[in-house]
Amino acid sequence: MIAAEKLLPKVDVYLAKAQPFAQPILEHLRDLVHQGCPNVEETIKWSRPFFEYRGAILCNMSAFKQHCAFGFWKGGRILGDTATTSSTEAMGQFGRITSLKDLPPKRVLLGYIKKVKQFNDANAEAPPKPRVAKKAPAIPPYFAAAVKKNKKALATFEVFPPGKRREYLEWLIEAETDATRQRRLETAIEWLAEGKSRNWKYEKCCEPGASIRATIQPSG
Repeated sequence: MIAAEKLLPKVDVYLAKAQPFAQPILEHLRDLVHQGCPNVEETIKWSRPFFEYRGAILCNMSAFKQHCAFGFWKGGRILGDTATTSSTEAMGQFGRITSLKDLPPKRVLLGYIKKVKQFNDANAEAPPKPRVAKKAPAIPPYFAAAVKKNKKALATFEVFPPGKRREYLEWLIEAETDATRQRRLETAIEWLAEGKSRNWKYEKCCEPGASIRATIQPSG
């Protein structure tokens, strides 16, 4: 018996509106999901009942005029080739369900549900992947030579964090012609000498109290 507080009234309404043949099927599936995953949560998505666990979708069920459907959100990883029919016949992994006889045995379905629960547990408990900082590109010789000739520009570039250095270097490297690269190089040295980052105009625009006039300064 499912505790009343775990039952979503909207799902009750969905079952009540289903065709008479579908109601015992949906009630059976609902009961099995709660048995296999006691902490599951019911919700309605895309106008049909879904079951969620630990913030991830576990499975869903649907009722149509002549059949029902039931499926796991990541069924391919859980069931593999054991699903009873292809998904082209109906939604989910179990084809057109017109009676309880069309479903796998109770112990089999419970096994699937518990397997999906374990899958969600593993994903929820897995530590987040460490964030790898993007490596700055190598300093082009032409930039190294130019920045060394300007002490103020060199001092700014040396104290900049890797991210701000990368913005300048990528801007120069991405130039498609020698003429564009030379213009960008001259601008970069000028801005660095003034202590400015590559995106200084946008950063200034976003500073608290920044004036509109500050966003339309000439680029040099």
